[in-house]
Amino acid sequence: MVVDKVGDAELDRLFQAFADATRRDIMRRVAVDEYSVSGLAALYAMSFAAVQKHVAVLERASLVSKEKRGREQIVRGNQEGLQKARRLLDEFEAIWRQRAERIADILNEEKIRTED
Repeated sequence: MVVDKVGDAELDRLFQAFADATRRDIMRRVAVDEYSVSGLAALYAMSFAAVQKHVAVLERASLVSKEKRGREQIVRGNQEGLQKARRLLDEFEAIWRQRAERIADILNEEKIRTED
């Protein structure tokens, strides 16, 4: 399982990255196309520095990568990081589904016992 191989710090970075609406919007944009940090900053009602900080959080979570081109920092989605995040979320979903199924089984067993 991927969940077992990922440390708490890495999970914290990932969930922190997805916890903010602006960062999720940046992710949607850079998953489709690359943007300069200044190009991203023009899309939001916040300072350039604030957008830089959002990009840095996404970069620490390995969800985006930056490349310097001349004076610009180009941001693009990191496919490998996104796939890892998807696998982690899929595994968490599977864990919760198993727990819900186990609870349903316990409730059904109890129902059968009380009917007898």
